Amino acid sequence: MAAGSIEIPLRDTDEVIELDLDQLPEGDEVLSILRQEVAPLHIWVTLALEYYKQGFVEDFVKILESSRTDSGIDYQNFERDQMQSLDTLAAYYVQLAHKEKNKDTKRELFTKATLLYTTADKIIMYDQNHLLGRAYFCLLEGDKMDQADAQFNFVLNQSSNNIPSLLGKACIAFNKKEFRSSLAYYKKALRTNPNCPASVRLGMGHCFVKLNRLEKARMAFERALQLDPQCVGALVGLAILELNSKAQDAIKNGVQLLSKAYTIDSSNPMVLNHLANHFFYKKDYQKVQFLALHAFHNTENEAMRAESCYQLARAFHVQDDYDQAFQYYYQSTQFAPTNFVLPFFGLGQMYIYRGDNDNASQCFERVLKAQPGNYETMKILGSLYSNSFDQDKKDTAKQHLKKVTEQFPDDVEAWIELAQILEQSDVQGALSAYGTATRILKEKVQADVPPEILNNVAALHFRLGNFQEAKKYYEASQERSRNEAQHDETYYSAISVTTTYNLARLYESLNEFDKADKLYRTILRDHPNYVDCYLRLGCMARDRGQIYEASDWFKEALQINQDHPDAWSLIGNLHLAKHEWGPGQKKFERILQRPGTKDDAYSLIALGNVWLQTLHQPMKDKAKEKRHQDRALAMYKQVLRNDDRNIWAANGIGCVLAHKGCVGEGRDVFAQVREATADFCDVWLNIAHIYVEQKQYVAAVQMYENCLKKFFKSHNEEVMLYLARAYFRCGKLQECKTVLLKARHISPHDTVLLYNIALVQQKLATSILKDEKSNLKTVLTAVRDLELAHRYFSYLSQHGDRMKYDLNQAGLEARNRRDMSDSEDEGGDRRDKKRRKPRKGKEGKDKKKKEKEEDDGLSAKQRRKIVSKAYISSSNESGSEKEELQIADDGGSGSGSGSGNEGVSKKGRRIMSSDSDSDGEAAKSDNDRKSGSNRGSGSESDRRSNKGSGSEKGSGKDSGSESDAGSVKSNASNKSNASKASNRSAASHASNASNRSAVSNASNRSAASNASNKSGGSNASNKSGGSPASNKSGGSPASNHSDNEGGSKKGSDSGGESPANENSD
Repeated sequence: MAAGSIEIPLRDTDEVIELDLDQLPEGDEVLSILRQEVAPLHIWVTLALEYYKQGFVEDFVKILESSRTDSGIDYQNFERDQMQSLDTLAAYYVQLAHKEKNKDTKRELFTKATLLYTTADKIIMYDQNHLLGRAYFCLLEGDKMDQADAQFNFVLNQSSNNIPSLLGKACIAFNKKEFRSSLAYYKKALRTNPNCPASVRLGMGHCFVKLNRLEKARMAFERALQLDPQCVGALVGLAILELNSKAQDAIKNGVQLLSKAYTIDSSNPMVLNHLANHFFYKKDYQKVQFLALHAFHNTENEAMRAESCYQLARAFHVQDDYDQAFQYYYQSTQFAPTNFVLPFFGLGQMYIYRGDNDNASQCFERVLKAQPGNYETMKILGSLYSNSFDQDKKDTAKQHLKKVTEQFPDDVEAWIELAQILEQSDVQGALSAYGTATRILKEKVQADVPPEILNNVAALHFRLGNFQEAKKYYEASQERSRNEAQHDETYYSAISVTTTYNLARLYESLNEFDKADKLYRTILRDHPNYVDCYLRLGCMARDRGQIYEASDWFKEALQINQDHPDAWSLIGNLHLAKHEWGPGQKKFERILQRPGTKDDAYSLIALGNVWLQTLHQPMKDKAKEKRHQDRALAMYKQVLRNDDRNIWAANGIGCVLAHKGCVGEGRDVFAQVREATADFCDVWLNIAHIYVEQKQYVAAVQMYENCLKKFFKSHNEEVMLYLARAYFRCGKLQECKTVLLKARHISPHDTVLLYNIALVQQKLATSILKDEKSNLKTVLTAVRDLELAHRYFSYLSQHGDRMKYDLNQAGLEARNRRDMSDSEDEGGDRRDKKRRKPRKGKEGKDKKKKEKEEDDGLSAKQRRKIVSKAYISSSNESGSEKEELQIADDGGSGSGSGSGNEGVSKKGRRIMSSDSDSDGEAAKSDNDRKSGSNRGSGSESDRRSNKGSGSEKGSGKDSGSESDAGSVKSNASNKSNASKASNRSAASHASNASNRSAVSNASNRSAASNASNKSGGSNASNKSGGSPASNKSGGSPASNHSDNEGGSKKGSDSGGESPANENSD
């Protein structure tokens, strides 16, 4: 038989048919001969392989398929030929499945291969070639790598230099990212057979690249091309190395290599993707789309598909086709391996464009996790998180931007972003960041400072109280806006309006109200829908006591926007300031009825305070009292559900607990609030009140004194009265008197203070006169104090303020003091006449002095109470002391218990006319009538004089896209008396002291509406005998806090107290 031929023996003869392998007949003809002669199986296999080598694949398949049933197997060792036949056909199906794009067809081919290999297993399971075939089949299936590894190991244990097993192990190690192990297997295969095909060198080249040994990789790729000039993988590898060198000539050479690879195999997805990447930088986006789409359809490899989708996505992205870009970015992320994060970066940008910042943040977090120091990702995340309401995200933004500015200290945008975040928590740090940005703009960029930055810098100076600096920067911002207006008149005009508004707010703080008024009106001439100007004009009118004019301004605001929450809050606060709880409640409920403000924290807390206020009134119906407690608690809880950091809501819950008698629990809540922030004076006062209730007077005194020093620079009449009460309770009358006298220096015309001083003087003088060890000088001082107390009571009975205490009681005190003196004089005369002894005058005086010591000259009513501004006596303690100092509610002197925060666009929270819904009340005060507070409907309630009252919700918002910078809320206090708890309420924690830049306009409500509910409990009732403290009103939920340093009420941005509680001269 010739070397190039094969013989087919004829059945039942000794003759054969010789077939020339170089000139094979038709496959069907050969197949017919093989069947007819029942040729041995090994001849079928040999002929099938020859047809395969010559490209007659169909004949190859037909012969092997027929051999399974028609071949002769009556010879020795036919089993090995059976196994070879099955394995050969199975290998063909595996190869075909690997190239197949259709998943169903691929699965069908894999199933056929599996069936053939399983059949071969039953013939000879542990044949090396059979195991190698099965192992490579497992590799190509992708999810059976461990099975393949086990079979390669089995073969290598039998033959340690088996090259197919070594190459298989190299592939497995590479896919497991064990690149050194993979390289070692390739080297061993190469040493075993130095004439290995080019693919071995190609595999080594990829290992060198992964190990960052790029020169070795280049040598491996070049050697592979020497062995096989058509090796596409080597061409692509060399091209990538050339392109990554970024040299002009190298890039040109790399593109040529890719072009050559494309000529050899135009369907290779790796070549197509790299060419698409090249044409992207050439800005030939049509070719990018063609090549990337072609690559996508020519591979089933998910990593390759991810790259193709990414190329398509960014081609659409750069052409502003964001819908298509979003689609392909998203599809790329579905295919992308863990370390391929570029599609997530693009997808995050698409989410930003769509306004979906949450999903955008998740995408950029994915990028940052893979590349922790990525500058651009940190910068974008910092910008996204800076606008979040979540404080943790704001803190994360701050950290990212600080890292960015450390890595790239000349990045102006990063410094500005960082400054805007620091505005809310670190004003000085924000100023420093703006200063750095300004310096870079001037020195490095050679550009003028934008007016927005100048405006924001001015706002920060305003918050620090640097009013002249603020004025300088505002004026510079206006000048800059005028100069830039020629480039974009609309935009810079808007910036100028914002700056003008902020400048007007500055003039308010400088008490230059005429200038502020003029600027507000100027803005309204050009922008009649600028609501905040109406609100500010209204607040200024209100602070001047012109309530009717203020009401008109607020109504103007509602004409523009009938659902404006600030305007309605200001209306509500006007009602609350006059103890019109029902109408006030309706205004806040109206805000909550709107979908956009249904969770408004300010309104919820204001309503909670209204219900809390009712608890200050004596209530026989315990079920009703509990119902009101539950309603107040529900309001505060709803706020905390939306914002668990809202300190005003937490403080309110503490007040309700104290009202319920849960003093310990209330104290725990107040302690937690103080841990959250040390700058909330109300919680300090509440803790001190709790100490008083628990008879821990020393601790209470210390807390009051610390509060005075920390928040009021030792000058606050109201807190000083609380301190006096604590001194009185612990029997330190002299210290009590000293504190009251200091308070009178602050408010010299306060008649309630005078009343309290008279009572304390009387009490102190009486105790001195009773003391047998008192010396003459002390006694004479005591006598003078008694006479002074008598004159005070006489004056107060005629010139006192009947809105704050009972004038008849003052007259009664004066008469008691005079009657006691008269009776003592008459008794002395009778005794002198009767004795007629040489030293009768002296003896009469001694007896008179003794009688004075036995009688302190106080009536039973006097022993029960002394009038002052805060509720002091407790029914539980009245039995232990003959006399209790009680502090009458006069509504405060105007400074309030908490100073308002200062800011540029300060929005005091809403005041305005009382509408027709005047008498719908949830919490009707029993003391309105007693305190002289008249309820009315319509705008009549706004016409009454409201000196220093009316919680102000100043305007802090700008129209359009701009905002006023430096808006700061004023916080007020709500001090409940039964529990000695104060709840300053309403603005949410997130919006407190918010500084708004000129580009993002945000509403900022002051917390002024929930302030000092000072009277309360049994102390508000009219007690028998005309107690001086009997006529106390329930207190307005709004206290007046000054915007300006020095305590000026004018321009204040928080509410004042009820006129019924005002101090009178």
